[in-house]
Amino acid sequence: MTASAVTHLVQPGAAATAEAARILAAGGLVAFPTETVYGLGADATNGTAVARIYEAKGRPAFNPLISHVTDLGAARALARFDADAARLAGAFWPGPLTLVLPKAESCPVSELATAGLDTIAVRMPHHPAAQALLAAFGRPVVAPSANRSGHVSPTTAAHVAADLSGRVDLIIDGGAAPVGVESTIIACLDEVSLLRPGGVPREEIERVLGRPLAETAAGIAVEDTPLAPGMLASHYAPRTRMRLNARSVEAGEALLAFGPAPVQDAQKAVKILNLSARGDLIEAAANLFSYLRALDAAKADVIAVMPLPPDGLGEAINDRLQRAAAPR
Repeated sequence: MTASAVTHLVQPGAAATAEAARILAAGGLVAFPTETVYGLGADATNGTAVARIYEAKGRPAFNPLISHVTDLGAARALARFDADAARLAGAFWPGPLTLVLPKAESCPVSELATAGLDTIAVRMPHHPAAQALLAAFGRPVVAPSANRSGHVSPTTAAHVAADLSGRVDLIIDGGAAPVGVESTIIACLDEVSLLRPGGVPREEIERVLGRPLAETAAGIAVEDTPLAPGMLASHYAPRTRMRLNARSVEAGEALLAFGPAPVQDAQKAVKILNLSARGDLIEAAANLFSYLRALDAAKADVIAVMPLPPDGLGEAINDRLQRAAAPR
């Protein structure tokens, strides 16, 4: 698809699913809802289609993509599962958990999608529109977040259209993504390690495993090639500069607030949005990317961000904020 082509926006249903599967089979791009964020989908087995994703997103070619599948059997056709991986899949699939595993010998996924690594990232999404599309298509679908690379991740179809209109053939509008942050990524390789915090909290994963997760601080596999998406230092970034752990507001700043506590000099803010006035991290996660987009559009000098607790989904939210605020 060229940048001048028309992007069609459709509601979920049998006709939309059939049309989306047809587009994928023809090597096109389809944006669709998942429970985490909207994904930009292509046939994982078609290297040319995968290349179109990198082109549409302006995504670094060394950043691997997650392959989405409809069931555990389809996942086992792509990757080798050990006992830990099988336990995690059984506990959290379908859902917001991605597993990085050794590739199966006959793995049909394009090398471009796995960045030339001997591992593959696999997920089984829970959203009914995503499940219907995967079942109708019958092959794995690579689907990074449906936004320009480095921009704030999309949690509504309108966010997708704002970034990718004319760059994607079809957008399935399934409403707001209920989780609102990307999937947790766990590597089950020599040890079970956390590569990216996300929609499944660390504590729940460790409860299923019966032991703490190992840390993979940089997530580096081959030179500067990350094992999984979302591990570049500057990522999920609005255009406006960000200031983290803000406890007061300066003139010309917008404020991303959290919780019921007042903020010093809040009246100076160009615009204020509260991720969760009652301090609910689930609500905060669901609002995160939408609110960053809205504050970015406010044309403030800086987006000041109040501190958030580090536990539960707070770990994933803080991870996104730190990457969004990284120098670029």
